[in-house]
Amino acid sequence: MRQMLAVLAALAVSVGCGNSAVGDNPASTANALAPAETAPAAETAPANATARVAGTSSAPAAPAYREVTIPAGTTLEMDLTSSVASDTSNVEDSVRATLRQPITVGGREILPAGTAVAGTVTGAERSGRVKGLARVAFRFTSLEHAGSRYDIQTQPITRQAAATKGKDATKIGIGAGAGAAIGALLGGGSGAAKGAAIGGAGGTGVVLATRGKEVQLGSGTNITTKLTAPLTVRVRT
Repeated sequence: MRQMLAVLAALAVSVGCGNSAVGDNPASTANALAPAETAPAAETAPANATARVAGTSSAPAAPAYREVTIPAGTTLEMDLTSSVASDTSNVEDSVRATLRQPITVGGREILPAGTAVAGTVTGAERSGRVKGLARVAFRFTSLEHAGSRYDIQTQPITRQAAATKGKDATKIGIGAGAGAAIGALLGGGSGAAKGAAIGGAGGTGVVLATRGKEVQLGSGTNITTKLTAPLTVRVRT
C-alpha cells in the first residue's frame, strides 16, 4: 500500500514539472504546435514572354511592292546631263538625261522628276562644205528607279542644222560687188565686169572652204521623246 502511494506521488510531481516548463516557454510551445512556414515559390515568367519580347525587338518587315505599267505613248520630258554634237559625237557614244517632269499613272506618281535615263548616239554627221547639213540622232534605252534598272523603248531624237543657202548667196554677192567696185576704179565698165566675176569667184571659194553650221546640244538642253512600248516598274504599295 505504501509503495502504491509513493508511485502516485512521484507521478504527480512529474506532471507538475512538465506543466511548469510549458508555461515558462509559451513561444516554444507555439512554435512546436504551429505548422512549418514554407518560402514562397519563385515567380516564373510565362513561357512565351521571351518570345513576345523577341518579337517586339525584331527588324521591321520589308516594304511591300506592286507592279505598275506605264503605257506606250507616254511622253518623257527630260534635260540632258551630257553633251551631244554633230561634229564631236560618234555612234554608240552614251547619252544621259533626267526626267524634268514626273511620270504619273492613274493620278499617282510612278517615276519622280530627276529619274536617270540613259541611251546612245545613233547617228552623227558633220556639215558639208557645199551641201549636206549637220545632223545628230540619239535614242534612250534604259532608266534607273529605286535601285533597279529597266530597259525602255523610245522614239529617236534627231536634230539637223538649218540650211545656209541664203548666207552662202550673200557671201558670193558681197564678193562680186567688191570686185566690181575695184574693177570700175581700175578699168571703167569692162573693168567692173571683170572685177565682179573675179569677186564672185572669190566669194564662191570662201563658201566652198567653209563648213555649215553644226548641231550642238549641251548639258541642260530640254528634250522630249515618247515610249514606244509599255514599261512595267515596281513601286511601293
